[in-house]
Amino acid sequence: MQRAYYSNSIQEFLLNSEDSILGQLTANHSNRTLEELQVTAWRKQIKILKDQLASFEGQIYFEFAIPRMGKRVDNIIIINNVIFIVEFKVSDGGYSKHAIEQTIDYTIDLKNFHEGSHHAKLVPILVVTEAKTSIFVEDNITIINHQDVAKTNQYDLTQTLSRFINEDTSAVDVLRWENSIYKPTPTIVEAAQALYKGHNVKEITRSDSGAINLSKTTDQLNRIIEESKHNEKKSICFVTGVPGAGKTLAGLNIAVQRMKADEDEHAVFLSGNSPLVEVLREALTRDAVDISKQTDDKLTKKQAAIKANAFIQNIHHFRDDNLKSVKAPTEKVVVFDEAQRAWTQAQASSFMKRKKGLENFNMSEPEFLIDVMNRHNEWCTIVCLIGGGQEINTGEAGLEEWINSLGKKFSNWDIYYSEQILDSDNYVKSQSAKNWLIENGHSESELHLAVSVRSFRSEKLSYFIHELLDLNYNAAKNIYAQIKTDYPIFITRDIDAAKKWLRDQAKGSERIGLISSSGAKRLRPLGIDVKNTISAPSWFLNGSRDIRSSYFLEEVATEFDIQGLEIDWACVAWGGNFHLKDGSWQYLNFKGTKWQIIGQEITKEYLKNTYRVLLTRARQGMIIYIPRGDTLDHTRPKEYYDGTWNYLKSVGIQELK
Repeated sequence: MQRAYYSNSIQEFLLNSEDSILGQLTANHSNRTLEELQVTAWRKQIKILKDQLASFEGQIYFEFAIPRMGKRVDNIIIINNVIFIVEFKVSDGGYSKHAIEQTIDYTIDLKNFHEGSHHAKLVPILVVTEAKTSIFVEDNITIINHQDVAKTNQYDLTQTLSRFINEDTSAVDVLRWENSIYKPTPTIVEAAQALYKGHNVKEITRSDSGAINLSKTTDQLNRIIEESKHNEKKSICFVTGVPGAGKTLAGLNIAVQRMKADEDEHAVFLSGNSPLVEVLREALTRDAVDISKQTDDKLTKKQAAIKANAFIQNIHHFRDDNLKSVKAPTEKVVVFDEAQRAWTQAQASSFMKRKKGLENFNMSEPEFLIDVMNRHNEWCTIVCLIGGGQEINTGEAGLEEWINSLGKKFSNWDIYYSEQILDSDNYVKSQSAKNWLIENGHSESELHLAVSVRSFRSEKLSYFIHELLDLNYNAAKNIYAQIKTDYPIFITRDIDAAKKWLRDQAKGSERIGLISSSGAKRLRPLGIDVKNTISAPSWFLNGSRDIRSSYFLEEVATEFDIQGLEIDWACVAWGGNFHLKDGSWQYLNFKGTKWQIIGQEITKEYLKNTYRVLLTRARQGMIIYIPRGDTLDHTRPKEYYDGTWNYLKSVGIQELK
C-alpha cells in the first residue's frame, strides 16, 4: 500500500525539480477538484524543505496517510535515529492550539498504531512559515513525550531538526519502517466518519492475523445477504463480541456496503441507543459541513443533517412507523445495534399501553421487529449486533428473547450465529434455548468478534473486568498482571487527584471524561451529580474550552450516555450502590432518603452490567475513584466503599500516589 503521495531519499528530493515533485503530488491526490490553494501550499513547502534539508541525509514523505483519522500529515522526515512528524501552516502567523493538537494527534497515532513507530523516537514539529520567531525550549522532554510540539518558522527548521538528532545512535531502518503494519483502531465516531466518506473498513481497521477482524465479519454478512437474496429466503444474523470488539462498526460498515451494492435494498442502521444516534449524526453532520467548506459544494448544517439522519436512524421511529402500517417496510436489510437491549413482552406491552394507547399489544420487541420484516413476500435480512452481559435497563430482553421469538413463530427463517454464543452465559443462560439454536441455526465463526479494539493497549481488558466482577480473584489477579504495563489502571480516594491524572495522561486531542453509574446518587455531595442530564453530542464532540464537554470534567456521563461509545482516558466514580461486603457484591437502590436492597436477580444483573459497561469505556487507561465515606452521613457509610477499595487493591491495582 502506497501511504505517501511522494517519497524519496532527501538526496533525491533535493535533485528532483519542483515541477516533478508537484506532478507526483497532484497525480496521487484523490480529489480531482484540487484547489489552487493546496498547490500553492505544496510549492511553498517544497521550496522551504529544499532550502532547510540541504545538509541532511535521510528519507522524506509528503502527504503521509494516517488511516484511523482519515487524514494525511504534511511531511514525515527520517534523519538518523529520529522520525519527524512535520505539519506546515503556510502564511499563518501564530502557533494555534488546534494546529498543535493536530500535529500531536498525528504523532500519537503513529506511535500507537504503526508497528515500526512503537519504539522509535518520534518528534512532532509545527512549521508556521510566517511566524516571527521560532520557540526554542531548553528541555526537549515535553516534545519527545508528545505533550507539546517543536515550534519553528521557515528559516529555522534546520536548527530545530538538529536539536533532536543523535549521531551516535543507530539509524532508523527506513525500508523496514515503510513496510511495517499499520493497525488502526478508530473510535466509533472516527470510523463512522471514515465509512461515510467512502473509506473501506480495511483501511481503518487492524488487519493482523491475531484478530478475527471486521473485514471477515463484513464478508460473511455479505455472503449471507447475497444467498438470501438469490434464494428468496429470510435470514437473521447474530453478530456477537466482547465489549469494544467493533460490533457497531461492523454494523455501520455492512449498512454502507449494502447501500452501495443495491440502493433498492434500502439498508439502514438502527439503534435504540439515543446518545449514540445523536453523537454519530452530529459528528457526520459537522464533518460534512467542514468538508464542504474546502470545496465549491457548500452545505448548510441542515442539509448535511438530513443526509446523516437517513444513514443512522432511531429504532423507535422505525418501530412506530410500522405500528401504523401492516405493509412491508421499504428496508430489505436492517441492522439493529445493541439488539440485546430490545424489550421483553411485559416491558413492550406496558409501554404500548401507556404511551401508544394499544391495549392488546402482546409481543416482545424482538418478536415485533422480526414480524415487521416477515411482511416481505420475498427475501430480507436482519443483522442483530449483540453485546454479551450488557443489558442495563429494566425490561431489556437480551439475546434469548430473539431466539425464543424465532422458535415460536419464525422457524422458517435461516438463522446464523457464532458458537461463542453457546460457550458463555453472558449471551444465553437457558440450555433449552441453546439446544434449539444448535438444531435450527447455522454456526459461523466469523460472526463473533473476539478481540477488543477499543482498548487497543490491552486486548485482555474485557476478560479482566469479567473476572473482576465475577469475583474470580485469582483469575482477575493473573490477567491484571498481564495488562497493567500496557493499560494503566489506578485507584484513588481523591477526586481532584483523579482529575489531575486524567489531564496529565491526555495528549493532543485525546478525550478524557468522568463517568459513573446512574444509581450512584450519593456521589452528589462530592460534586458528582449523576441525575444531571448531559448533552451527549456536546460531551463527546465539543472542545476543551466548552464547559459542557467531557474535557471539563464537570458533567458526568452515566452508563446510558456512554454505552456504545468510548473515550481515551476515563475516571470511573464508584458509587455505594454496588459494593463488596464479606466477599459478595451488595446491590442497592437509593430511593427518597435511604438505600434499599435490590432483591430481583435480573435487576442485580442489570446493576453488575452497569459497572461492566463503565469499566470498559476507556481506550487507553482509567482511574477508579472510590470515596472514603462519611461518618456524619448515614447514606455514605465507610463500609460501602472500603470493601471495594480493599478488593481492587488485593487484585493488584495500585493506589495513585
